[in-house]
Amino acid sequence: MATLKCELIKNITTEKVVQHNKISIVGTGSVGMACAISIILKGLSDELALVDTDEAKLKGEVMDLQHGSSFVKMPNIVSSKDYKVTANSNLVIITAGARQEKGETRLNLVHRNVSIFKLMISNITQYSPHCKLIVVSNPVDILTYVTWKLSAFPKNRIIGSGCNLDTARFRFLIGQRLDIHPESCHGWILGEHGDSSVPVWSGVNIAGVALKSLNSDLGTEKDQERWNNVHKEVIARTSME
Repeated sequence: MATLKCELIKNITTEKVVQHNKISIVGTGSVGMACAISIILKGLSDELALVDTDEAKLKGEVMDLQHGSSFVKMPNIVSSKDYKVTANSNLVIITAGARQEKGETRLNLVHRNVSIFKLMISNITQYSPHCKLIVVSNPVDILTYVTWKLSAFPKNRIIGSGCNLDTARFRFLIGQRLDIHPESCHGWILGEHGDSSVPVWSGVNIAGVALKSLNSDLGTEKDQERWNNVHKEVIARTSME
């Protein structure tokens, strides 16, 4: 007996396999789902794979994404706690890992996360030996190095989010203080993501105007406007992750 689907859709030619761009995300916490939504809104892939050990949460997150298909161009979304679902990925984003406990330093956290990464990286490289890896989990700089060593991939295929988030916060806080949109605020945070990061005050400019040329003490202890508090606020927000 023919089904409604069979009556509605009839193949008139054989389907050919189409090469596609596949992105996988390991970890469906707040950061992982923010990555997923950004990828969908920007139309960066035509297949998105999500992996998480919490199957109930994973199922709920995937359903939320799929139910938004009426509003955005939705890629094919697959999910599982089994890393096999990530097979043949072009890019894998790692956001999973142990949470930082109260009073725990990022360096202490690394020991717990290295154990987790040993299993994750082994599975990822098994199913996607030619992918690129983006590491977001903390402590991100150390885990990016660990990922490089565990994967044995060329170093140009391992990318850490590094101080990108610190820099974004830095630009926002400068703009907030000056009542200027962050797009017009330029500056960088360098070094290790977190407490030891370094603000490059000599490079801070607003639409090309160097703030150091207006205040030579910018960011120093001599600065009466205490602009170094902006960097302290960046560190404070980073410690809340």
